[in-house]
Amino acid sequence: MNARSEPARAEPPQAGRGTPARPPLVRELLLVAGLFLVYKFGRQLATGHTADAFRNARRVWDGERALRLPDEGSVQSLLLHGDALVQSANTYYAAVHFPATVAFLVWLYLRRPAHYVWARRVLAAVTGAALVLHLLFPLAPPRMLAAAGMVDTARVYGPSVYGPPATDELSNQFAAMPSLHFGWALMVAVGLVVATRSRLRWLWLLHPLLTLLVIVGTANHYWLDVVAATALLGLAL
Repeated sequence: MNARSEPARAEPPQAGRGTPARPPLVRELLLVAGLFLVYKFGRQLATGHTADAFRNARRVWDGERALRLPDEGSVQSLLLHGDALVQSANTYYAAVHFPATVAFLVWLYLRRPAHYVWARRVLAAVTGAALVLHLLFPLAPPRMLAAAGMVDTARVYGPSVYGPPATDELSNQFAAMPSLHFGWALMVAVGLVVATRSRLRWLWLLHPLLTLLVIVGTANHYWLDVVAATALLGLAL
């Protein structure tokens, strides 16, 4: 796609239009690192809104029940059949989210540079929009909401990436909506389906499906967090 025909909206490269040059590595590293630091700093700005976060959590919980969505606890009950299973889910939540997205971008950069530029733009748009929502709508996760009656599986069974909310200075635990765990996982799957031609490429959709079960089952997200992330990704694609 040449400069004259490139639309403002991010869209996947089209076949048969040649392979664009790979973006300079140093520039991309600085760009991605800068975007990450802006996001982490922005999340910290959203901390300290405890009352709003719990008020919004009760609204989301009650709204889901009014919509007759399944209780998140029904998913968690599947994990609590064995310590090994719930610990595996906690590990997946803690260890797969960021490395999988980085590996996805690195592979695209090396093997599919045109798709890399597209995917990076989409991820940046989704993450930026998510930051705005985190600032406007702080939300405590189900594991903190007494009405949900769910177990904080990471705290009880380990491993956990979070400290006590009152003293955790490394993360914003009131940034449940939208779920970037799910949004990024879905983008990884969509990107790999678009960028590859194997008949087995649709199996990449198992990644967001497993992520969905993990983030809900570990009481880190509500169903509506997933809906919000999916909507943002749909708008960015």
